Amino acid sequence: MAIIYKICPSALWQEAVRTGTFTGMPIDIKDGYIHFSGAETVAETAALHFAGEADLVLAAIDGDALGEGLRYEASRGGKLFPHLYGWLSMDAVRWVKPLPLGPDGRHVFPPLEP
Repeated sequence: MAIIYKICPSALWQEAVRTGTFTGMPIDIKDGYIHFSGAETVAETAALHFAGEADLVLAAIDGDALGEGLRYEASRGGKLFPHLYGWLSMDAVRWVKPLPLGPDGRHVFPPLEP
């Protein structure tokens, strides 16, 4: 099972839970796909795109459950990032945990699955 990760504001994620589908954050909608990270890139994603932001969650997603809409494409420095061309069903979510800020202002991650 390929686990991929999504960082999201808590309120937006709660709306997705209510509806059963995550349609994306503004950047996802603008780009035409939902951005995800792997275990090896999610901390860098948090530092680059969510620096200092509180009230976030980290969702672990079963990438294998996303079908053909999931594509791995080159991004930062040629690293491959998972992009979902479509909406994310809550059925593919393995877990969701808070992503708090530590005393140093960086996000504190729970243990991740590769």
